Amino acid sequence: MTPLRAPYVPGTDDGFLEPFVVLEGASGVGKTTLARLLARRLDATAIHTLTDPHTEWSEAVNRQLRPLPQFAFYLSGLLHTSDTVRRALAVGPVIADRYASSVMACHAAVNRVRLDQVRELVTPFLSYLVAPDVTFYLVSSATSLRKRMRTKRDVKQDDIDLFDVPGRLDKLQENFAAVAETDPSAVLLTTDGRSPDELADAVITYLEDRRAPTDRH
Repeated sequence: MTPLRAPYVPGTDDGFLEPFVVLEGASGVGKTTLARLLARRLDATAIHTLTDPHTEWSEAVNRQLRPLPQFAFYLSGLLHTSDTVRRALAVGPVIADRYASSVMACHAAVNRVRLDQVRELVTPFLSYLVAPDVTFYLVSSATSLRKRMRTKRDVKQDDIDLFDVPGRLDKLQENFAAVAETDPSAVLLTTDGRSPDELADAVITYLEDRRAPTDRH
């Protein structure tokens, strides 16, 4: 496919010194809580995909649109999020609650289409997206997810369907595992039995170890 050209070329990604960290995983796994903790401890910008204005439209889109136009909506939200990330990285670290992996894994699971079909739709736009320095895939058991979901404040229909629609959770977790296998930035992070602070410690330790060789030169 022909590469994207002006005016569709994004701003430059050269010169970003701060890390762009993405948190991925099923609803209830603790992404939002962890993102807030990391943002405070790293003095970073926390960004949720979808960002405004898309977040206000998502429930209507899920309810009213067929799979392909629904995918186009989430793709446009992802591209807009990347622009937001690009601006924020100019001043400091960025922690994203969901990113490209969620668009692929969730859309395929919800609409019962093959993950490779969704990946094919996303691929032409990957060059536009700011690439994460590291993507932490948060992994949790179904029992832990159910427990966390009971304490979640902003429960949406997608969260309810995660457990009420037969096979939805298993398929979603399978999709995330498959995406992670081909993601060069992927790091698996098990959440069961670990507090948000312990998870934040693990993430920060990983980032510090990752930067250590550069600091020694």
